[in-house]
Amino acid sequence: MKILNFGSINIDYVYGVPHFVKPAETIASSSYNVYIGGKGCNQSVGLAKAGAHVYHAGAIGSDGIWIKNQLQNWRVNVDLLHQIEGPTGHAIIQVEPNGQNSIIIHGGANQSIHLQQIEDALQSFDSNDILLIQNEINGLAELIHQASAKGLKIFFNPAPMTPSVLDLPLDKIDVFIINEVEGEELTQKSFPEDILTSMAQRYPNASILLTLGEKGAIFSHQSGYFSVEAKKVKAVDTTAAGDTFIGFFLASWAEGHTVDTCLQRATSASAICVTRAGGAVSIPTKEEMEAFI
Repeated sequence: MKILNFGSINIDYVYGVPHFVKPAETIASSSYNVYIGGKGCNQSVGLAKAGAHVYHAGAIGSDGIWIKNQLQNWRVNVDLLHQIEGPTGHAIIQVEPNGQNSIIIHGGANQSIHLQQIEDALQSFDSNDILLIQNEINGLAELIHQASAKGLKIFFNPAPMTPSVLDLPLDKIDVFIINEVEGEELTQKSFPEDILTSMAQRYPNASILLTLGEKGAIFSHQSGYFSVEAKKVKAVDTTAAGDTFIGFFLASWAEGHTVDTCLQRATSASAICVTRAGGAVSIPTKEEMEAFI
């Protein structure tokens, strides 16, 4: 089973701040770092570090070649990654002392995806394989249609959540991976149980993976309901925690583990991640996750 992650790549500019900047306010940062990021990229790194065979499709500018090289070092297949004229996507990230973050994203090359690139990327995948997507690239509707027609199992993380998500062919999604904010925007419900019930009613053929931060996660589908508590750790930076969770959950899923095991592995990996600063660089290895468990 192969995993195609068609997603974003960002350069993350991370500032340590005493609190998130307010309107008309200027504050000094206590630290500044540049990291590899983007939800798509982070999830590919999570998958690779968890031991999965992952292909990353997407686009970068010439300023992102160093990221491509690092992805190769992390054993992410980048044969389907295009280089365009123009900037790589980037993010400006504020991180508070408690680890919470606030992010501004510029799409850059992530918004340059075209039909031919989608068709070319899907040529090497079939009904035995998985497509993972997020909401940081353009062309998602066509990508979903074509992947569904080929029988790929589609995992969708609609982050960052925007109104345009509701215009996508969501009936073709096999597994939704959402947090409470995304769940509320999709369903207009605020409690986890209500979100899950509403999603099941709207998309009866899909499974739902609802992440709840420090409260753990819930996986719901037609034949079962599984939950896991979050691990207790001291958070330093939560930037890539959700992406780490997704990478390790999906890698474990592809290996054929039970949902319970997938949840435990994903929760443990994300717990390690939040104790470290940065995006992709903070994602642990499979060996670190197993030692933590």
